[in-house]
Amino acid sequence: MSQMPQQTALAKCPSCAEPLEPGDLFCGACGYDLSVVPAPPQDHPTLTMTGGAGPGDGVDWPAPGPDGSGSTQPADLPGTDSGGNALPHEPHQEPATPDVRFDRRPEPEEYPLQAPDPRAANSPAASPAPDGPAAVPGPADPARLCVACRTGRVDDDGYCENCGHAQPRERDHVERESGPVAAVSDRGLRHHRNEDAFAVAHTALPDGSPAALAVVCDGVSSATRPDEASAAASQAAVDTLLAALPRGTHPQAAMHEAIVTAAQAVDSLADEPDAAREHDPHHNAPACTIVGAIVASGLLVVGWVGDSRAYWVPDDRSAPPARLTEDDSWAAQMVAAGLMSEAQAYADERAHAITGWLGADAYELEPHTAAFKPDRPGVVLVCTDGLWNYAETAGEMAEVAPADAAARPLHCARVLVGHALDGGGHDNVTVAVLPFPAPPQGAGSA
Repeated sequence: MSQMPQQTALAKCPSCAEPLEPGDLFCGACGYDLSVVPAPPQDHPTLTMTGGAGPGDGVDWPAPGPDGSGSTQPADLPGTDSGGNALPHEPHQEPATPDVRFDRRPEPEEYPLQAPDPRAANSPAASPAPDGPAAVPGPADPARLCVACRTGRVDDDGYCENCGHAQPRERDHVERESGPVAAVSDRGLRHHRNEDAFAVAHTALPDGSPAALAVVCDGVSSATRPDEASAAASQAAVDTLLAALPRGTHPQAAMHEAIVTAAQAVDSLADEPDAAREHDPHHNAPACTIVGAIVASGLLVVGWVGDSRAYWVPDDRSAPPARLTEDDSWAAQMVAAGLMSEAQAYADERAHAITGWLGADAYELEPHTAAFKPDRPGVVLVCTDGLWNYAETAGEMAEVAPADAAARPLHCARVLVGHALDGGGHDNVTVAVLPFPAPPQGAGSA
């Protein structure tokens, strides 16, 4: 879960001593009102590091305009730029100076109410829901009984009126299918809410050929309302793609437009009443990362800001898998600058400091996009760091993904989320699976 420094926080609940998350208004274990306890101030400076970006675009559609040409090099699989030329395989860029925000902090102990296991076939959460993005659930059913004491009624805020326990939220575990694409999001085992969000959809291009798409967002935990930020961004991005692709917009230009629109949606969340700002004058604006993918007419397009990732896993596991995105993070910048090896950089405690995000206080919005033409069928895995922290390399991700991932994308997503939970589930976990069909005969890599 992407994070920025918090200026004020309580480490433990004054009532029951349970660990707290920054920004909590109530204790997740006992429901204690934390607003009556003054939080001691803490100072976490923002660092300035290095970064950069390069060009990129796709093929077969009319060439996108200048607003759709911004991209960066993928990590492994060669792609094409706006002129149809191959992208450089290794990123060697002149350093810039984006802000950096810390993406990790000591994790709290496990919370008593865990999210459903995504691998439980008979779980109510395992039933596919209608197409569309993962939405923020409404108020709890007032007639519902508490899962902890089994006697108290649950109020509209999701807390037991008898024992005060917070109840599992609908967003704790979400599954969706839309045509050939599927996604699963889970709260994980250590966090008291799910701050990830996703959207999956499918549509048709002007020539009638199908297009599948997925957008995954990771809320920045140390910002205000990260769950709202990720939900707003994923919704805005998929709405933009569903409007742009059927009218013939090049998929890479559409992805660029979708990320810009998602950023605007997150920016708008910072417009709060004066009373809200007076109550918490030191909070950060809502923020999140974003990664998306489009599969259409033999073309694979990815776009991202932050450290959520996309991976390519071919059906033929003897062929090499690949990571398609390059993190906006401290570690990635150190590797790109040649100052550290990848192993050294990701072993550093600053590794997950993000250098790019969506939000009103982002240093500069720089959407990255890249286009690819795989020469064989496979799947695209779009995920937050809650998954890739447990399968970081493309090879590790391919080992975890089931062999029939393209035929059973929802099952694949459940297996991948289960892998993260088995590994400790320290973060929210979200993954979308997009099958890439066999390209037409005679087509090859661009």
